[in-house]
Amino acid sequence: MDLTERQKNLLRSIIEKYIETAEPVGSETVEKEFTLGVSPATIRNEMVKLTSLGYLRQPHTSAGRTPTSMGMKFYVDQLMEEKTLSLKDEVAIKEELSENEPFEKLLRHTARVLADQTRSLAIATDEEGDVYAAGMANILDMPEFYDIDITRAVLSMLDKAEMFQPILSQLSREDQLRILFGEELGIPYLEPCGFVVTRYQMPTHSGMLAVIGPSRLNYPTIIPTMRYFAQLLSELSR
Repeated sequence: MDLTERQKNLLRSIIEKYIETAEPVGSETVEKEFTLGVSPATIRNEMVKLTSLGYLRQPHTSAGRTPTSMGMKFYVDQLMEEKTLSLKDEVAIKEELSENEPFEKLLRHTARVLADQTRSLAIATDEEGDVYAAGMANILDMPEFYDIDITRAVLSMLDKAEMFQPILSQLSREDQLRILFGEELGIPYLEPCGFVVTRYQMPTHSGMLAVIGPSRLNYPTIIPTMRYFAQLLSELSR
């Protein structure tokens, strides 16, 4: 069933508020903060419809709603407005990544700069399956990772390159960039997580860059950032 324009606007408003706060979003918040031009009763009815269609869910303890993976995917594919990376950010990133570093140091450095830029957990892999990670402290500040089982599941991925196989297998040769949600990967405890994954291809090296965080990652900013990192690495003459 296709969503109406009103439902799309409402879903976008709820998801963008959820990305900002990590809290379930209630109809009062939507009415107060977004100009949708409809009554509170209409907002409530539409939220019920979006829930029954599978785009939203209602946590047991709250009157508000949070997006499902299906809702987040719809947002990323159809509702989100991708931001443009600022010239200042482009210059800052480019200055950080040097032609002259040994390859291993370059990947370690790339992961650190990517983590700083996205304020998330960042991963760089090489063709040998080595994993370089940075930004572990970033995710510990996020409410989703107060659950020790979720944090343990994510951090254990950093120790075993084969844990990335389910993610790599989703990224075909043609894919420049993919967004995956934990629910799709079938790995216990990763359901609340989101992954943005891209490939880089240098003359003599190739691998994957990934950003890992909660499913409410700031995709409009992270996606262009990831594209730029992959492009920069691919342009380095190695």
